[in-house]
Amino acid sequence: MPAVSLVTYALHDGVALVTLDNPPANAYSHDMHRELDEAILKARFDESVHVIVLTGAGEKFFCAGADIAMLEQVTPEWKYNFCLHANETINRLEQTPKLVVAALNGHTVGGGLEVALAADLRWAKDGGGKLGVPEVALGVLPGTGGTARLSRMLGRSRAIDLMTSGRTLDFGEAQQLGLVNDILPADGFLDAVLERARQYCPPHKASKAVGLIKRSVVSGLEMSFESHLALERELQQQLFKSADATEGFKAFNEKRTPEFEGR
Repeated sequence: MPAVSLVTYALHDGVALVTLDNPPANAYSHDMHRELDEAILKARFDESVHVIVLTGAGEKFFCAGADIAMLEQVTPEWKYNFCLHANETINRLEQTPKLVVAALNGHTVGGGLEVALAADLRWAKDGGGKLGVPEVALGVLPGTGGTARLSRMLGRSRAIDLMTSGRTLDFGEAQQLGLVNDILPADGFLDAVLERARQYCPPHKASKAVGLIKRSVVSGLEMSFESHLALERELQQQLFKSADATEGFKAFNEKRTPEFEGR
């Protein structure tokens, strides 16, 4: 493992802020993915964490994807295992039953976009940069979830167009396509992201319900419709037994704002 941390982790009132920190472009290596994997697990097991915010260090890059200089020096077999572990790490982020927000503070390209696609929401900095998957220019494909997630998100034709052209989009264009959920002002961007993320934490939101909504959607989309309905019923039954559901029904009938606890 590297002597200098490539991923930083900080807590902000129920929000775990995970920052990719490898200047100048926050390009990722196997070491960074190992640290990211550990940060995801740390947030997953911490009951005080209700939302995960993933961002990049600095002002110019969220993440520029894999370290190309490193990839040029290793064997095809090593590259395969590198991509396999990257897939496992990103899948763990996607499958964690807590809301994940990608705060796109700068350029989000290649593998950086592939990481961001595993988040539930993508909030971008106004005028902050470009977004795209230009791997075709290297003679390869977006191989850490790009072809799978983009095709599911955009549909076949739009995904193929974006990947085979290799073109990049500004965040406004990306929002029109549905790749970015919202664009926030550049001034005070990260503070605004954290403040907004806290609105998904108790007492404002029933974070267990938020997490299980995510689980139903992420897991259910890969099932048949009937199996998805069955999963939905089982998750709903878990929520019926929760303290937050008790509080939610009670507050509704008492005509007051609920005070959720996340359990």
